[in-house]
Amino acid sequence: MEYRQLGKSPVKASAITFGAWAIGGWMWGGADRREAIEAIRAAYEMGVTSIDTAPVYGQGLSEEIVGEAIAHIPRDKVQLFTKFGMRWDVKEGEYYFSSVDNEGRKIDLYKLARRDSVMKECEDCLRRLNTDYIDLFQIHWPDGTTPVAETMEALLRLQEQGKILAAGVCNYSVPLMEEAEKVISLASNQVPYSMVNRDIEKDVTGYCINHNISVIAYSPLQRGLLTGKIKPGHKFNAGDSREGNRFYTEESIRRVNQFLDKLLPIAENKKATLAQLVLAWTIRQPGITVALAGARNAQQAKENAGAIGVKISQSEMDTINQYIRELETEPLKVQS
Repeated sequence: MEYRQLGKSPVKASAITFGAWAIGGWMWGGADRREAIEAIRAAYEMGVTSIDTAPVYGQGLSEEIVGEAIAHIPRDKVQLFTKFGMRWDVKEGEYYFSSVDNEGRKIDLYKLARRDSVMKECEDCLRRLNTDYIDLFQIHWPDGTTPVAETMEALLRLQEQGKILAAGVCNYSVPLMEEAEKVISLASNQVPYSMVNRDIEKDVTGYCINHNISVIAYSPLQRGLLTGKIKPGHKFNAGDSREGNRFYTEESIRRVNQFLDKLLPIAENKKATLAQLVLAWTIRQPGITVALAGARNAQQAKENAGAIGVKISQSEMDTINQYIRELETEPLKVQS
């Protein structure tokens, strides 16, 4: 495994980091707790020492599962990344959207990053994770009702108290990062990035490179689409938000699978899966420090971790990038 520094912070992360959204079940059609714990432990055995979670992933369930999974691992051997700013238990801040929880109950989500809320959420995260510090504490989404400075000052206080080692943001634009950095040194910005979603290359990655801020790429496999396992006509489980998502129209799935057919010989030549090739490509892109890869069971976790051993030559990288450009010449027909 490769371990990479997060910005100017003291935190080092495994280049492939366990993404714990799916194990919370919410918006993924449910999950199996036992298999989730086995997945985290299998990933750790393969060198994946970093885990990224959030309170909203199952309304606390993902964090609780992570805490249980690492209970017998020395705390300084794992890096816990979690988030704040997505509240389902209050009706304050900036309304985000409504959904249903794992029990089928309607919930309203609010983006809230006031100082008092940040401090409360940190305590709740520490309790659920069963730890006394968080390696990387990240605002989940920008909150338009709270000044950036107020949120960052709260993170600074938590850092001074030793409750967090590093501060990060998620889904932040360049102007928002500039505002945040007036108060605190950002370790990272967690943003969506994949072969079929490269919007951050326009400005975010360049800014992060120039200011020594790590980019944590989420959904590098485009929530499973780039594994090659999702074919036209795929049926999702009830409650799985991918159904109807803009990347999951029949036309988009068909065209992405044609693209993956071109990548398959490269993967097979390396005795790698498509997912491993895609992850290996991702962590070698300029500015990308970490790729988050979710897993529901031990086998998926081991496969993700194995991506670190997939070496891509420059000529192969050029070929892959050419295939990506060909896919981009006819933009995916997606739903808004």
